[in-house]
Amino acid sequence: MVSKTEESQLQQLENQVENGGGGAWEYLSLVRKLKLRRSDKVLKHGLTLLNDPKKRSALGPDEWTLYEQVAIAALDCQCLDVAKDCIKVLQKKFQDSKRVGRLEALLLEAKGSWAEAEKAYSSLLEDNPLDQVISMRRVAMAKARGDILAAIDWLNKYLEIFMADHDAWRELAEIYVSLQMYKQAAFCYEELILSQPMIPLHHLAYADVLYTIGGIENLQTAKKYYASTIELTGGKNVRALFGVCLCTSAIGQLTKGRNNEDKEISGLAAKALEKDYKQNSPEKVDLLASTLKTLKL
Repeated sequence: MVSKTEESQLQQLENQVENGGGGAWEYLSLVRKLKLRRSDKVLKHGLTLLNDPKKRSALGPDEWTLYEQVAIAALDCQCLDVAKDCIKVLQKKFQDSKRVGRLEALLLEAKGSWAEAEKAYSSLLEDNPLDQVISMRRVAMAKARGDILAAIDWLNKYLEIFMADHDAWRELAEIYVSLQMYKQAAFCYEELILSQPMIPLHHLAYADVLYTIGGIENLQTAKKYYASTIELTGGKNVRALFGVCLCTSAIGQLTKGRNNEDKEISGLAAKALEKDYKQNSPEKVDLLASTLKTLKL
């Protein structure tokens, strides 16, 4: 995560370079250090350095790092000819390099040569099965082709090895939700909550999935996770407050209103919603009141 100091430093350098004040290499180095994607800026200022023989030679060994950085930026910007030229220079310098081989595969993918890219990625993974970047490129490529089932398959295989990758679990969960495979999505969110119990968005997403599945047990559990979301956000998550009310209403319909504890909790949630709407959206207070009334809390 980029700190405010680093963001300020980056913005200052970017303004300086954009206004012709120099410092292009320092800017590009900082972008790379912070692992940011400022592809248009990297392409513009990186090419300025690479196309100037004097400036390029002054970089020393960092020249090759810049070629790689510009190649990736060019792929992002769909400047495939520029990417190809940079990769050719790297191929000539580093023959049989797996790192350059990764760039070649990325170029094939950017061209839409799916079969060739898949073959290249498979070859790279044979040499290094633990290459996370290449494994996730296969997922991205499957999604780009519209082959969602293949993306699910690759993600599951990836997570068998890299079980602690929170982003991959979240991506898999979102794919399952898009396919209405809610039980599988719930499993993914359970894994996320176990590994990152203090992230309120995981609790909220899990509650949404359980509410969607329905049934007394799922609704009761969903209400608990909406409540934990409220607790983790200091009572400021409107979606979770609505979630408590919706769960209470649904449970009331299934139990024919026999649970007084649910009504007490939903009453507190309703009051919190009214307070929030009066402060932030006073023109919608009447709409909120009518909505809560239809829930029969």
